[in-house]
Amino acid sequence: MSFSKENKAESYRVSRRGLIKAGFGSLMGATAATLLPKWFGQTSQANAIDHSKMKHSAHMMTKQASAHAYQVAEDVLYNFDYGKVSKLPDGRTLREYEMFAQEKEVEIAGGVYYPAWTYNGRVPGPTIRATEGDLLRIHFTNGATHPHTIHFHGKHPGNMDGVYEIINPGESFTYEFTAEPFGLHLYHCHVMPLKKHIEKGMYGAFIIDPKEPREKMTEMVMVMNAFDTDFDGENEFYTVNGLANAYMDRPIQLKVGEKVRVYCVNVTEFDLINSFHLHGDVFKLYRTGTSLTQYEITDTVTMCQGERAILEFKFDFPGKYMFHAHQSEFAELGWMGVFEVKE
Repeated sequence: MSFSKENKAESYRVSRRGLIKAGFGSLMGATAATLLPKWFGQTSQANAIDHSKMKHSAHMMTKQASAHAYQVAEDVLYNFDYGKVSKLPDGRTLREYEMFAQEKEVEIAGGVYYPAWTYNGRVPGPTIRATEGDLLRIHFTNGATHPHTIHFHGKHPGNMDGVYEIINPGESFTYEFTAEPFGLHLYHCHVMPLKKHIEKGMYGAFIIDPKEPREKMTEMVMVMNAFDTDFDGENEFYTVNGLANAYMDRPIQLKVGEKVRVYCVNVTEFDLINSFHLHGDVFKLYRTGTSLTQYEITDTVTMCQGERAILEFKFDFPGKYMFHAHQSEFAELGWMGVFEVKE
């Protein structure tokens, strides 16, 4: 039987992902990205994996990440950057933020490190938070070796859009605009090739609160993303907040009846959609968060890249409740978590 280039490429992709699901990615660690392509060029035996003999648990990554990686995942989940706050002569609030581009290896799964392009040394970058009407000044310094920008979603003047004002290595730029409209937004680099800058990790959540605050709840940020560790234009690891299975290994602790608000953003590159599915309950879904009254009740939301939504829910019963992508492959490759609910 002969194979076309397309046949060979498809065989390569299926086999490579099969190996990662079987645990090779986590066992090999940082060397996986360089060795896997060589293996496929040297042998065809990898194509003969008998999936019928694989147990379901073989699809789970079992190696624990470092304590630092889990701490970063917790920081992304709960921490917000409100900036340095002062008052302007007209009484408005001024918020100033310090951001920088940095190239850094980040741990994306147990023992697997990725050469990321980051904002402030992590993937995703800091969650920028303000109130509608605040004046924002974001002081950005490019400490990396490639040109970068910050493109904020929302309203602002054209010369603050982060598209044409390219910031070269060693240069700085200050973005200044009024925070509007209220809702859940995001930011990311907008330098070409755009897909490379996003896939490498240059993005983060951007929250603008309404002037009349939302109901007080336990709040957390979940940025859905993925990593192409062998640089073939396909993702090998899927995560929420940058670390595969972070909240499976260390479940998020909640109380029965505790009200929760999740700011969920999708920045996954290469795949057209990603999703969030909640087990055991339903949530109020506020798409983009620009309305306080328009919502639907569901247990799953599907989003294209750049889409985002605010999810509000509470659990009525104790127990462990999974949340994950409802693309099964994404879930098996790291996009899974657990809410552990206690009395």
